[in-house]
This record gives sequence, C-alpha cells and structure tokens, in this order.
Amino acid sequence: MRITDGRGARIAFDPVAGPQVETLAQAMSQQGLLFIYGNLSGQETPFPALVAMNKALSVRGYTLFELTGDPQRLAPAQAFITRGLEAGQLKPIIAKTFPFEQIVEAHRYMESNQQFGKIVVTVSR
Repeated sequence: MRITDGRGARIAFDPVAGPQVETLAQAMSQQGLLFIYGNLSGQETPFPALVAMNKALSVRGYTLFELTGDPQRLAPAQAFITRGLEAGQLKPIIAKTFPFEQIVEAHRYMESNQQFGKIVVTVSR
C-alpha cells in the first residue's frame, strides 16, 4: 500500500496463488482486478470473500487452455507470436540451454529455481 499512497494496486497478476491470495487481495484498490493465472504454490487457494466484497474486487482465473483448446482463438495467437518473434519485437529470455542427453541436469536446474527466464532442451534430428 505504501507504493500506491494507500490506494492499493488497480490490477495484480498472480502466478503463485495459495494462501497468500488474501494478502494480495488486501493490497488491492477498490474495484481492483486480481488475475490468478497459476498455482506455483501447489496449495489450495482460499477465496478471500470478505476482502473481495469490501473492495468490490474482480477475481479472474486464467489457464492457457482457454487458447490452446479453442482453434479459433489459438490460430491468431500463434500468428501474433510468430510475427513478434520474426520482427524481433518479442525476445524470449533464455536462462540456459541443455541438450536432451542432459535432461536430468536440466530438471535439477529447474528444481533449483535459480533460473531467470526459460530453460530450453534441444533435441537432435
């Protein structure tokens, strides 16, 4: 709340979820939007009903399957990403690349949570 001069965040994107969602909801502004798009915590996510009602929050869940499961939505999304990559407008951050033969090491690296960016595993043809 300090960085918003007590107003709270208008929108928050949460890939972690879990019990801390209530703390995040408390940091939201009136009529804020809490966008939950993952569950990295691996824990149940209790709905902060009282906070949501008191602040008139909107809570929105999202899964990538909304796009990948709908061919009419997937095609334009794929085209957008392809154009962005080809034009250099989208630049993925790659933390480390492993050959498939080092898949165990790649998984250990992922489990260490030390990466910033994507872990790529290459497969020979």
